Amino acid sequence: MRELRSAVADRSAYGLVHGELGPDHVFVTAGGEPVLIDIEGLTYFDVEWEHAWLRMRFGEAYRQLGPVELDPDRLELYRYAQVLSLIEGPLRIAGTDFPDRQWMLDLAEWNITQALAVL
Repeated sequence: MRELRSAVADRSAYGLVHGELGPDHVFVTAGGEPVLIDIEGLTYFDVEWEHAWLRMRFGEAYRQLGPVELDPDRLELYRYAQVLSLIEGPLRIAGTDFPDRQWMLDLAEWNITQALAVL
């Protein structure tokens, strides 16, 4: 984590970040205007955070969003942070009465593999 963080340069410009952006968080009005919904996590932060999420969520389809100028080191740091989060969260949920415990354990296991691949 220190190595990933040390590669990230200081920044002075930030952007609006939804945190869970996807088609299920965009409402299209009757007039065809897109509106962001479910915005309780909205923040002014590094756009790479949003793109790390989008890359993970959409996989190969992410490229269809078009070219975006991003800091690759910052993107990698945030990608790794989100992978770690997807280990902790599912393990915590698997310890509850969640109905599909095995699915959560499998999700955590897959992300453990992703995290170890960086080492």
